[in-house]
Amino acid sequence: MTSRLKLVGLVAVPALLAAAVPSAYAAAQPHTTRAAITGDVLKGLTHDAARTGAVSASKRISVAISLTPRDDKALDTFVANVSNPRSSSYGHYLTKAQFAARFGRTDAEVKQVKEYLRAQGLTVGTVHSGNLLVDASGTAAQLEKAFGTKLSTWKDAKSGRAFYANETAPTLPTGIAGLVSDVTGLNNRAQLHHQGSAKVNPHNGPGGGYTPAQIKGGYNVSGTYTGSGQKIALLEFDGFQQSNITKYDTNYSLGSPTPTVSKVDGGSGALGDGQVEVELDIEVLHAIAPKANVTVFEGPNSDAGEVDTYQAIVDSGIPTTSISWGASESQRTTSNINAVDAVFKAGAAEGLGFYAASGDDGSDDAADGTTTVDYPAADPYVTGVGGTTLTVTSANAWSKETAWSGGGGGKSSVFKIPSWQTAVQKSAGGGYRQVPDVSALANPSPGVSIYSQGSWGTVGGTSAAAPEWAAFGALYNQQAAAAGKANLGFANPALYTAKGTGFHDITSGSNGAYSAASGWDFTTGWGSYNAATLATKLLG
Repeated sequence: MTSRLKLVGLVAVPALLAAAVPSAYAAAQPHTTRAAITGDVLKGLTHDAARTGAVSASKRISVAISLTPRDDKALDTFVANVSNPRSSSYGHYLTKAQFAARFGRTDAEVKQVKEYLRAQGLTVGTVHSGNLLVDASGTAAQLEKAFGTKLSTWKDAKSGRAFYANETAPTLPTGIAGLVSDVTGLNNRAQLHHQGSAKVNPHNGPGGGYTPAQIKGGYNVSGTYTGSGQKIALLEFDGFQQSNITKYDTNYSLGSPTPTVSKVDGGSGALGDGQVEVELDIEVLHAIAPKANVTVFEGPNSDAGEVDTYQAIVDSGIPTTSISWGASESQRTTSNINAVDAVFKAGAAEGLGFYAASGDDGSDDAADGTTTVDYPAADPYVTGVGGTTLTVTSANAWSKETAWSGGGGGKSSVFKIPSWQTAVQKSAGGGYRQVPDVSALANPSPGVSIYSQGSWGTVGGTSAAAPEWAAFGALYNQQAAAAGKANLGFANPALYTAKGTGFHDITSGSNGAYSAASGWDFTTGWGSYNAATLATKLLG
């Protein structure tokens, strides 16, 4: 998320009431001006939604305050070098403490932010590792006062869904504004959706779909590597039932460890429609990397919940993460994208790799008749995973593969093309980040065999492709550990350096506006993996 909007433009606003501010703070800044956080208000709010009233003053809302890294340009350079196989710094990742000391805000700066928030009556929660994210909560009235904005209720003109949002960009006193890049949680319009679709299509699985043996065979996954000793994280906004996972593992004799659940900000609530998604993610990981330890991070489906859940994954230090939830870039605020991007960048500096589904609406991710891409797959610190239709032989070997029509792909409208992608820059990209980077089985026909909600079935979508690639990341890390080498970490620079070696180059099929072609393309990226040859190439 390279589009780093800074706090610009001083905004003259009435001074804070001295009675509401501790005396020390009030004495130091008696008539302070304030700075607006640009990009932190929904685009076209009054055009495609109708205001229905004011948010109740007593309504409690949680927010996440993102802080700007110290020397952001140096951080960009560090990540570029530590992720580049041709650099002498490759694989020399930072620990959490090293990252905080080098790029995080100082304890004194964090204290300054916390004191301001408390002075406005907010409750300050966790200060996350890296000293770049501070959680807080308060009533709507307190948030309006703290951030100099008005919270109103709205009704979406298209869906009819009710939501709340800030009418103007939040502001902060200039004394601390330079430390803050985003206040996430002042609106709850965006609801991330999982990139999965169910369709029963008889195949080898009990309810249809490819079995673990067929997926592993199709992608040449050796039985020698099982993900043993490795950890994989899943970002989820719903829960799962262990009984369904156990049924799947038992049916295919996988012997996988029981997943661990980590609830963020209270978790995702009661089981909902996303249960199938979560169980799909876990079972695909078990199919390809059956001995890896999976941690399911369950958070609230909100802007603040999303940022906090990604940050919790980075805090955990788990090296590989699969992401099957997202929304079109056009449906997010720029500052929210920047806040999530900052977490991904910190993760890349610490050797963490993120694999995200590119969406199931082809080249029109927003489903509005335009060409749009899904976020976070479009983030330059994330490996975006597109979709294919995979065919295997009777011996479970790769036979052929085509681009799936539903696989997301295209160009970002937010991020300029990163340096590691310029070698495959296309004119259709217009100088912006190109998506996806890679791809894997996603078409619901044949789909993957899944046991969920008490029955067998076939599930597809790029939410199957993302864990297929995250599983490869764990298998690679197992081999790297045995060879005394570093984890793969942020994979894109290494994957692009491979120049197609270790990939099934997919040259047929379309996702709407784009068609597959030789080499990298907007439908399948470099293609799907041949696990054995790609791992050999990356290990050097």
